[in-house]
Amino acid sequence: MTATKQQQAPNILIVDDTPGNVLLLVRMLTERGYKPRPVLSGKLALQAARTEPPDLILLDITMPEMSGQELLRRMLQLNPAICILICSGYPFDVATLPATAHHQVGFLQKPFTPKMLAGSIEQLLAARNGAAPE
Repeated sequence: MTATKQQQAPNILIVDDTPGNVLLLVRMLTERGYKPRPVLSGKLALQAARTEPPDLILLDITMPEMSGQELLRRMLQLNPAICILICSGYPFDVATLPATAHHQVGFLQKPFTPKMLAGSIEQLLAARNGAAPE
């Protein structure tokens, strides 16, 4: 299910330190009806999440200043119900997170297609809402 005009478009915070990746993700999400908000650092992501809490965060795990893992931990502290989709070329095992976070944190290996991205987003949002993805 992608966002439709009748539904509120999910607000997705994109956190990646590579501008080219951010532009590509913004385009992919916009074409599927989502409302993307890009930031290029963990510090900016925390500020953005406090100002306007997102429905979901797309998170690159390898970033300077603050690692994606540190940002993940801090985002879960800030909002324990937040959905986070880790998008990385490096492996990440969601099972290493506390059990309470397993249903709201997912992993998508780079490279991926727009369809794979949308499917992962919908799966996480549906799990958060206690529904099966369409």
